[in-house]
Amino acid sequence: MPQMLANAPLPTTDANQRERRAARVALLDSLAATRDDFRSKNSYYYEEIERVVGFFVPPGASVLEIGCSTGDLLAALRPARGVGIDISPATLEIARRKHPTLDFRDGTAEELDLGGETFDYVVMSDVVGYLDDVWGAFRALRRVMHAGSRLVLTAYNFVWAPILRTSAALGLKMPVPEQNWLGAYDLKNLLELNGLEVVKSGEATLLPKRVPLLSSLANRLLARAPGLRHFALVQYVVARAAWLNERPGPSLKCSVVVPCRNEEGNIDDIFCRVPQMGAGTEIIFVDGSSTDGTVDAIERRLPARPDAMLIHQGDGRGKGDAVRKGFAAATGDVFFILDADLTVPPEDLPKFYAAISEGKGELVNGTRLVFPMEDQAMRFLNLVGNKFFSMAFTYILGRPIKDTLCGTKVLSREHYDRIVRGRAYFGDFDPFGDFDLLFGAARAGMKIVEVPVRYRARTYGETKISRFRHGILLLKMAAIAFRKFKVSV
Repeated sequence: MPQMLANAPLPTTDANQRERRAARVALLDSLAATRDDFRSKNSYYYEEIERVVGFFVPPGASVLEIGCSTGDLLAALRPARGVGIDISPATLEIARRKHPTLDFRDGTAEELDLGGETFDYVVMSDVVGYLDDVWGAFRALRRVMHAGSRLVLTAYNFVWAPILRTSAALGLKMPVPEQNWLGAYDLKNLLELNGLEVVKSGEATLLPKRVPLLSSLANRLLARAPGLRHFALVQYVVARAAWLNERPGPSLKCSVVVPCRNEEGNIDDIFCRVPQMGAGTEIIFVDGSSTDGTVDAIERRLPARPDAMLIHQGDGRGKGDAVRKGFAAATGDVFFILDADLTVPPEDLPKFYAAISEGKGELVNGTRLVFPMEDQAMRFLNLVGNKFFSMAFTYILGRPIKDTLCGTKVLSREHYDRIVRGRAYFGDFDPFGDFDLLFGAARAGMKIVEVPVRYRARTYGETKISRFRHGILLLKMAAIAFRKFKVSV
């Protein structure tokens, strides 16, 4: 089915459409020599676009930019493979002279066909407003996207239409053809009609001119504030190729990583209750210097389960370090985290596997805050803290996150590797590992879905969480997230 959809015929153009396109090409060719002058006049705005798009597109990726103009945005993204498409031959000649290491081609968004080549990222910046057939342009993306590709799109907010027209009339902005004014709903609807699922959207750039101090305040903070965000100049969308991800579940090998410290009484249950999933399931215990016989209990059971192993955490500290060591040793296609306290039942793991293998999500996060809990499963202050961080991170990440601190998280090896490649952006800040995955997935434009689980009371051992000491640490991590997502984008 995905191959049939990718090769579906694209819409054809009629005579009127061809005439409009020819007129647009003539206008853009006539403006090509002055384009860099206009860009210089509005350099701050273009720097903001580079900042927003560059947040989602890491250096070294393969990038296709549709409507590339003179190629400055594509060059700023520092792609390993960069291809730019534009309808103006005169503008493309300038792009080739400025950026000789990039590949620039004459072509239209609606009839896009690069001979089967696909890209990690497709960028459409301030271009959808000038397309004759936006539906057709989105449909044509099936030719250039693979299952892991992301579309990063920016468009003008229609409330700025009078200001932009006036600026063009005064010579402050380059004159352009009459454009479509698409709201956020219109964009999302057209994307979804063509199998592109929005995983992240937002607003940016309330003040498109450089004013010391004021520009940073307006564009990093106020542009996302309730009420004011509707007046931001730029609306942006990150979407994934959902038509390639909605598929019957393939047979994938699973690696269940179990960080543990002083959990002797739960080890037998873990061996017995972790189910076989997909093409097979290995269990990787990562012991954090237990003193209660946990290691002996694991070693005693290993001969009966050849697909299980024990790793010693050594000098590393914290669950986050243990998870990373477990993932490094894993041989599976899908990585699971299962807390050794068994407050999330191992029997729920197949629900997470189904969400990954069927393409419903790319990071599957457990949520304990849907079903009623067993008595004493979560103390009152912990529950209040979880709800607070849920609201905070839903606001910061721009997507619903009901339970940030559930220890059960699942993702594919491919998507974990993508998070690892972008980890330097946040730094090594998270001893728990939950936020490392959530932040990394959000920045990579991955689809985060939640699977409700029933949270059970611990039957052996003691919690490793200090409500107040770790609560302060979580607040610091929330501050990091706010700065990186709300101030930097």
